[in-house]
Amino acid sequence: MIRELIVVEGIHDISAVRQAVDAEVVETNGFVLGPDVVMRIRRALGTCGVIVLTDPDPVGEQLRRRIEAHVGPCKHAYVAREDCTREGDIGIENAAPAAIRAALEAVRAGQTEPRAEFALSDLLRFGLQGTPDARERRIRLGNALNLGYGNARQLLRRLNHLGVSREEFETAAARL
Repeated sequence: MIRELIVVEGIHDISAVRQAVDAEVVETNGFVLGPDVVMRIRRALGTCGVIVLTDPDPVGEQLRRRIEAHVGPCKHAYVAREDCTREGDIGIENAAPAAIRAALEAVRAGQTEPRAEFALSDLLRFGLQGTPDARERRIRLGNALNLGYGNARQLLRRLNHLGVSREEFETAAARL
């Protein structure tokens, strides 16, 4: 049983989440974020909490930012791209129940105060930017820290926004 409201993109995502866990789930209808959905998310944020679980693609990332712009900091769960891809289609609806449960168990809370703990120099030091295998290293780091995949800019934003500690980052990055 998940206490928080889980926000997903579509109706098929709701089915996938409900197969994995017992939870209240709301859909945004893709990139659309109507006033009724915003009101429902805002209400849940003040009472039971909100977990955003969007597809690991650019639209899903933009939707996460739009939701937080409308309602404030939320918790975020990420399913690895390889765990929710089927026949070239990327989406939460393709994820196995175990992958969804793992993502929800590793949920990260957004920070209310912006912080700048991590900088580009941190990514460069661990080969997460500017090296031929940087993309693959970011994928592995994102999976290790339950942040999902992101380009260098997205990774920095998530590291700073989702409360990753310096020790947690350096331990995971050193294992790459």
